[in-house]
Amino acid sequence: MPMDYTKYRPFPTVESTKRKWPSNVITKAPIWCSVDLRDGNQSLEYPMTFEQKINFFKFLVAIGFKEIEVGFPSASETEFMFVRKLIEDNLIPEDVTIQVLTQARPHIIERTFESLVGVNHAIVHFYNSTSELQRRVVFNKDMEGIEKIAVESAELCVNLAEKYGKERFLFEYSPESFTGTELDFSVKICQSVLDTLIPSVYNKTMLNKVMLNLPSTVEMATPNVYADQVEYVVNNLKGRENVIISLHAHNDRGCAVAATELGLMAGADRVEGTLFGNGERTGNADILTLAMNMYSQGIDCKLDFSVIDNIVNEYEQSTRLSVHPRHPYAGSLVYTAFSGGHQDAINKGMAYRSEQQKGSELDFWEVPYLPIDPVDVGRTYDPIIRINSQSGGSGVSYVLEYNYGLHLPKPMQRHFGRIVTKATDSLGKDLSPKAIYQLFTDEYVNISQPLSLVKYSENTNGKTTVVSDLTYNGKELSVEASGEGLIEAFTTAVAEIVGVFEVVYYHEHSMEYGTKSRAITYVIIARDGKEYFGAGVSGSISKSSLRAVVSAVNKMFHKDS
Repeated sequence: MPMDYTKYRPFPTVESTKRKWPSNVITKAPIWCSVDLRDGNQSLEYPMTFEQKINFFKFLVAIGFKEIEVGFPSASETEFMFVRKLIEDNLIPEDVTIQVLTQARPHIIERTFESLVGVNHAIVHFYNSTSELQRRVVFNKDMEGIEKIAVESAELCVNLAEKYGKERFLFEYSPESFTGTELDFSVKICQSVLDTLIPSVYNKTMLNKVMLNLPSTVEMATPNVYADQVEYVVNNLKGRENVIISLHAHNDRGCAVAATELGLMAGADRVEGTLFGNGERTGNADILTLAMNMYSQGIDCKLDFSVIDNIVNEYEQSTRLSVHPRHPYAGSLVYTAFSGGHQDAINKGMAYRSEQQKGSELDFWEVPYLPIDPVDVGRTYDPIIRINSQSGGSGVSYVLEYNYGLHLPKPMQRHFGRIVTKATDSLGKDLSPKAIYQLFTDEYVNISQPLSLVKYSENTNGKTTVVSDLTYNGKELSVEASGEGLIEAFTTAVAEIVGVFEVVYYHEHSMEYGTKSRAITYVIIARDGKEYFGAGVSGSISKSSLRAVVSAVNKMFHKDS
């Protein structure tokens, strides 16, 4: 049966003639709050153990989070004791504020404050659902009844803060399911809560502000609609200067990162999210992606992802979830190109950057298909180009150059690229650099059948004379010839055995540095309109050159050349 799209209806847009956010630019990192230990942990098939949660908290601190939601203390004894453990064992650094979550219900709020006895500073985050759907279907309450719950909860939070030491607490309120709530009602209920909370907050070290969270509890529309909703609330709140606007976007439409970025452009100050977007249903906004997006725009993201593989490993071990190989910035394949066109552009971009840096430092990173330098997140250039049947000669050339210091001539790149494609098609998988190098060696380097160089001597007196001892089809031969240089003299001598051919390309370079360096020579010879490729390797440049000529000659006798 076809999918029945008629049961759904489009989400209404926000009519606005004062829309300013599309012209705004994100210029600094928001306040980050990790909710991995609550929203993330509760959604795991196998939630973290007590010890894992402690380790993960320390992990989040090491990354640089200054606000961390650590749990829902009233939900279970385990959650309660985890908060107590952090406080009683002094595991919370002075510059880190923990956040706890509570429904807007009196006994739950009271239990939440009990968990925070002795805390230096904490955010009490309380919420109640405000959407039209939940008012009608879940709570059977009108707007006035929902607002009453929120205000009474705010009053209780203020009273309990007085009891336990109000200098220790900040407050955060969420009109849960904000995206499904009428905007005028969202402003009204938030204003009522803020009017209750703001007079009680005075701790100067805690910014003297109340947090108002505008969650996309269920992502119901395109990100621009969320930005319009956020901007509407921001523009219509009284006392905006006393409020930190926070975002908590879910990923039901796959747009949580985009929605959060547009929400920041619309005036928000703070972001709640998780590493790699873990969370209920389709998950939360991915803080790692958000932060690295800012980093790629030249913004200090205030979080440390400089060794991205360590982040991935800790996350996977703690959550038992896997980071997708194509995950932005952290995936195992995101700095890897298989496509020949991409490989060619990356190869040229890296070469251009290397050339430009010889005289001076480049101001900005600019390499095609690589929005950031992989080195910035602890990766190397080693896997940038991987070779499969979709790759071309340029990619193969890059792998040989980066890993083995080989600089293949363009015609040889194309020729060898076809050989590699044939090999990968046969294997049905990509080739490692080692396998590519072995294939190159087998195909071109020091090929010694049917012609083989045993030894040679040269004498220069005006012209160069070469005496070469060779074997050809198992027969020992000694030939002598002269020319303008070593290659011409040797070629003339070999031609006496195999017939005339022409050297149309010659290039040599050192493969390594130091006293034990080896040289490699590339030669292309031509006969009867066809080209043959050969390479020679030796500790002697002269010998590598002659071996390259011999290799190319031998390729003339190979049926697959």
